[in-house]
Amino acid sequence: MEDLKLAAGQLFTPCPPESLEFETTESLADLEEIVGQERALEAIRFGMRIRAKGFNLYALGESGSGRHSVVEQLVRAQAADEAVPSDYCYVFNFQSPNEPRALKLPAGRGRSLKADMHQLVEELKSVVPQALESDEYRARRQEFEDVFREQQGKAFEALQSEAEAQHVRLLRTPAGFAFAPVKNGEVIDPEAYNRLPETEQQEIERTVAGLQEKLDDLIQQLPRWRREMQHAIRDLNRDVVMSVVGQLVAEIRGQYAELPEVLSYLDGIQADIVDHADQFGREEESMPMLAGMLMGEKEQSAPFMNRYQVNVLIDNGDLTGAPVVILDNPTFPNLVGAVEHQVQLGALVTDFTMVRAGALHEANGGYLILDARKLLLQPYAWEGLKRMLRSREIHTEPLGQALSLMSTVSLEPERIPLDAKVVLVGDRYLYYMLCQYDEEFNDLFKVAADFDDQMTRDPTDTRAFAGFLATFARREGIKPLDAGAVGRLVEHASRMADDSEKLSTRFGRISDIVREADFRARQAGNGAITAADVQGTIDAREFRHARIRERLLESTLRGTLMVSTTGTAVGQINGLSVMQLGDHAFGHPTRITARVRMGKGQVVDIEREVDLGGPIHSKGVMILSGYLAGRYCQDLPLTLQASLVFEQSYGGVEGDSASAAELFALLSALSGVPLKQSLAVTGSINQLGRIQPIGGVNEKIEGFFDLCSRRDGGLTGDQGVVIPAANVKHLCLKQAVVDAAGEGRFHVFAIETADQGLAVLTGLEAGELDGAGNYPAGTVNQLIETRLAAMAETAMKRSRELGES
Repeated sequence: MEDLKLAAGQLFTPCPPESLEFETTESLADLEEIVGQERALEAIRFGMRIRAKGFNLYALGESGSGRHSVVEQLVRAQAADEAVPSDYCYVFNFQSPNEPRALKLPAGRGRSLKADMHQLVEELKSVVPQALESDEYRARRQEFEDVFREQQGKAFEALQSEAEAQHVRLLRTPAGFAFAPVKNGEVIDPEAYNRLPETEQQEIERTVAGLQEKLDDLIQQLPRWRREMQHAIRDLNRDVVMSVVGQLVAEIRGQYAELPEVLSYLDGIQADIVDHADQFGREEESMPMLAGMLMGEKEQSAPFMNRYQVNVLIDNGDLTGAPVVILDNPTFPNLVGAVEHQVQLGALVTDFTMVRAGALHEANGGYLILDARKLLLQPYAWEGLKRMLRSREIHTEPLGQALSLMSTVSLEPERIPLDAKVVLVGDRYLYYMLCQYDEEFNDLFKVAADFDDQMTRDPTDTRAFAGFLATFARREGIKPLDAGAVGRLVEHASRMADDSEKLSTRFGRISDIVREADFRARQAGNGAITAADVQGTIDAREFRHARIRERLLESTLRGTLMVSTTGTAVGQINGLSVMQLGDHAFGHPTRITARVRMGKGQVVDIEREVDLGGPIHSKGVMILSGYLAGRYCQDLPLTLQASLVFEQSYGGVEGDSASAAELFALLSALSGVPLKQSLAVTGSINQLGRIQPIGGVNEKIEGFFDLCSRRDGGLTGDQGVVIPAANVKHLCLKQAVVDAAGEGRFHVFAIETADQGLAVLTGLEAGELDGAGNYPAGTVNQLIETRLAAMAETAMKRSRELGES
């Protein structure tokens, strides 16, 4: 058994300060990129450079692996070398007001166009009214009005003359025009008219009727003459306004001569201003008093003039490279933009100036970085993003309209071409779920940047790890770390990786430890962070999470949870399990017992029978039957009935790491050989009796060590843990365990086979088959085979007796 016992040096791989070849990290150069992620870095660089459709990125890895910071660093470096993308503006669509036009301009020209249009409007507000109030304009307008009045007056004078010639007078009354007979130059009153002979009355009526027809014709011509006058005045207005506006717009056109879309827009503005010249300077006059009271000053003057404004949706004038946008709250409107509204007189109104950009607009021509989990949690955001990536166009629309839940008329801004690289950062399980259940995902995110959670612990990577610490300390304004602190962090990174030959790349957690250690160093007045500061931080973090562990340990020490650490017992063994609570894991021993009797060759897993055992645990128990059948009494039927149980287990049990312990308890119950209760066992087993590695080996050993060391009398020198030999490379135990092992007060045994485990746990030889196929007398395997053979003989005898009867 001594050859199975591990030396203290095998329980922990130190990183001596002298091996690092520096005194403090202050002497180390900054790293240009993160270490240990060559695969992910290459994928990111490839994904950024390829511009084919669908080659967006998904950066997957564990939390704290530096995914976000690495992606941002590489993307910003790439974006800095790329061209600044164009500006985009929304302007009024004079042909279809509900569909604002999108103008593409070189970077920085959007704000210039906005300023130019604002200046144009301000100038027009004064210039156009001045032109329409000039003496020349008034004179020409007066000519048209005089012509109309003269034409109208002559027509009425001619009709009046004709009427006078027929002894009838045209009278203007409040009710309109009327004809009245005249005699001796005076209008005949009704009484005098009634005394006239009937023939004369009839003659007057015929004359008036004829004149009335001519009056009706004349009145019908008046609107036509007025329209002709208005058309003439409108043409005059157009000519006057055109002479003013044309000059102002021409000045602007000269600044954008190379941009056909802008020139077309300016043509539309010029025509619209000419058509609506009467709107300039008259809005305040026509504003109802109530509306003026309810609306602010800006709203009073803005409604019509807004059509000549420019909504700069994307302004890249201040950029020196491609944009990089990191959206922390990826809602649907934040992604694709929104059409905002404001309340006026109790109604919601909007126009093209209220179209707001989303992250896709801002990242157009560059990169958009999103957290995958946050994106998937937002209603319809994921579907909206996919739709934009498929169409390669940004369509800004209200969410209700996108879902066909709104029937009201709203703006339909012109779609903007999308040329942005989207980078999702998320967990591995989200990536694989999307691959499995979203058939569009693989077409839209073709590049996976897989961040490793480990890197090799060799001199090169250890030096790079120290370089990361140096870079982090300088960027954070943290004290430098001395070689001892770096060595302790290297050791802890191996513990985080659960492998003495690896280092964890969860740099987020490592950075937090350095921050806490820096706090301790400052409190102590140290010039640099020391190993004691790092160790104090690790101990403090463990203490803050240790409430549940301490409560379980206390229950065991007080006998509430029954676990023996001395003596021997048949069919009883100490198993080891790990509890994971958030980022904190700890081990705890659990009693496992086995009972056997004659039966039908079944090994009953009580945990499974009551639905407390998971499928992997149940598989491990079922393997035991295969091991027994293949190892003992192969020419006889297996006739035992065995039951296995985790005592005082009131929650679910999952995993196969206790299958070796269950086997040893079962073999003890079969052979009647007691097992040492001073030892705990962890490891899985296969049907061939080989002990297989498990996870959480460090926590399991330390959990049993803590129990043994805190019991009355402390460590006896007989206590220890049996682990798979394949787990030796994973050992990164606490110094207390290493020291106890070095002093012979605690032991760790590494086994490869079930026979080795039996020998350690019983103190007896397990026994190997001799040439005749028998186990040596007195060995554990011989006792087991004898018991199984006796059961089989008894079962066959009873079967014969039942057959004879």
